Amino acid sequence: IGQFSLCLPQADEKVVDGTFLPEANGKDASPSGQSEGSKWQKPRLSRKSLMKCCLVKWIIASTSKQGPDCCDSDLELSMVRHQPEGLDQLQAQTQFTRKELQSLYRGFKNECPSGLVDEETFKTIYSQFFPQGDATTYAHFLFNAFDMDRSGSIRFEDFVLGLSVLLRGSVTEKLRWAFNLYDINKDGYITKEEMLAIMTSIYDMMGRYTLPSVKDDSPFDHVEKFFQKMDRNRDGVVTIDEFIETCQKDENIMASMQLFENVI
Repeated sequence: IGQFSLCLPQADEKVVDGTFLPEANGKDASPSGQSEGSKWQKPRLSRKSLMKCCLVKWIIASTSKQGPDCCDSDLELSMVRHQPEGLDQLQAQTQFTRKELQSLYRGFKNECPSGLVDEETFKTIYSQFFPQGDATTYAHFLFNAFDMDRSGSIRFEDFVLGLSVLLRGSVTEKLRWAFNLYDINKDGYITKEEMLAIMTSIYDMMGRYTLPSVKDDSPFDHVEKFFQKMDRNRDGVVTIDEFIETCQKDENIMASMQLFENVI
């Protein structure tokens, strides 16, 4: 997902709701992202960075349409057919505050009154944010990564649990989520073909006119380079242990994790 040193453009969209998603732990990340005792540590995402997340922007744009007076004190559980878990439980399971969960749910409910998101919604979201390319295939893969039970729809709980990992999870948690994305058939292994399919879908979504321009063989070149690094025992597949260990030991890959959120 924007990993492996893929050069994705930074979007400078304005923040729709400045009160949403404050700095994690009330602190800004240090400029270098360095901490004692580790070579590299992923800095906490700032509010500005969070607002570059397509799924968050989609939710907040929907929330802003409703006006400021529509916020209820709780999740309005009786209003949807597929009722989410209690707010306290979701707060305990995620890195979001109660206020953030309320904001996310208001937008989610407005866009998906049934309480479920389907794949077509994901395709619509990403075609809007990446109009210069074809986001259909990438949206399909991303939807399947969120749809853990393969039901064909995503509940609010699954939606925010995934967002919490992607936006505020630890490096290892994000890598596990990325592995799940690349493991298209969910058999516990990543093949070169699966990695190429994901990488190609990202290039297709970014469009032919992306600067700097990318060549047709760029996805293949990326996959050849990184799959060779990851497949330690040369058995033709990458396990989750190989994936995490290789990523954590490769500073270039870890640095490129900062681009991870640009296509979420």
